[in-house]
Amino acid sequence: MGGVVILGSAYPLRGGGLATFNERLARAFIDLGHRVSIYTFSLQYPGLLFPGKTQYSDGPPPEGLDIKVKVNSINPLNWLRVGRELRDTKPDLLVIRYWLPFMAPSLGRIASIVKKNRHTRVVAITDNIVPHEKRPGDKCLTRYFLNKVHGFVCMSDSVVQDLLAFKVDKRRIRLCPHPLYDNFGEAVDREEARRFLNISGAGKLVLFFGFIRDYKGLDLLLKAFAFDGIKKLPVRLVVAGEFYTKPAPYHRLAQSLGIDERIIWRTDFIPDDQVRYYFSASDLVVQPYKRATQSGVTQVAYHFEKPMLVTNVGGLPEMVPHGKAGYVVPPRPEAIAAAMADFFVNEREKTMAGTLNKEKKRFSWDRLVNSLLDVAEKTIEHGNS
Repeated sequence: MGGVVILGSAYPLRGGGLATFNERLARAFIDLGHRVSIYTFSLQYPGLLFPGKTQYSDGPPPEGLDIKVKVNSINPLNWLRVGRELRDTKPDLLVIRYWLPFMAPSLGRIASIVKKNRHTRVVAITDNIVPHEKRPGDKCLTRYFLNKVHGFVCMSDSVVQDLLAFKVDKRRIRLCPHPLYDNFGEAVDREEARRFLNISGAGKLVLFFGFIRDYKGLDLLLKAFAFDGIKKLPVRLVVAGEFYTKPAPYHRLAQSLGIDERIIWRTDFIPDDQVRYYFSASDLVVQPYKRATQSGVTQVAYHFEKPMLVTNVGGLPEMVPHGKAGYVVPPRPEAIAAAMADFFVNEREKTMAGTLNKEKKRFSWDRLVNSLLDVAEKTIEHGNS
């Protein structure tokens, strides 16, 4: 039958990083003339393991995509059924999105069954090999999955190095930067965006965007806002994203630092059709991560041509040229505060605008598609079965 199958999160699971990425990747394959299906989860996480409020979207399905709700992450009989179905369907390429060792048994078992047809090439897009939040057994689970896949595409060099540490042949790996998230619409006027979000008053806005987990360093950013160099500036912080950790410690920290009145908390899930308003309303996007591989937030900021401040962890410095598209600083409150002060006091936004427009052209979806196809083809040449 041929074609391409993407195995990973998609509608009716909520948008956000994984589902949004996989649906956009499907469209990129379609635009290049490929027939594409997405196999998504009927159950992605058991309720006890899911940190948010709901896993499911309340919006309409994306138009023009063939999404099959098939995979149960905890049911071995389901893995057998899905694996056999894909084995018999014989897609030319099966793209598996791997981001968490918890998914290794289901995704690895399906891949091992599909490979038995000796036709389908199985390539994994590996967000993380070593998870941000480590648990016992992670390495064993990841090693199991890696042994079931023909090739790999990584979106940061730090993930490439993690793969090599697992003794993966470098000929089976391609490095391709995370493409732009260009599916959230066009930017709108700053004041229009602030009216839409009901953010009143003048002044500058710093944006912290995305699911809030402890490794993302929101506490570092809150502490940075308490430094004198930031306190005297007319700058507020917008925290936009659902808490995937306990919110109380962050609220207590903001209150103890005396900065709570300068923070706009928008901590419900941010639907896709509102993303452009948050980025359009803001002046600087800050990712104060303590650990990272790559981040989709960077690619949303590039799309809307918003300068960024990132920490020098994982693959983030690869994405943001320091002093041109933004800042790369150590994950320390004083360093974050100094960079924010420099940005606003010296009006760096004007000089960074041109660089952002140029840099964003590096991050195309065609490049990712070609990387997936290339590594699939090369693993045939190298005899990897």
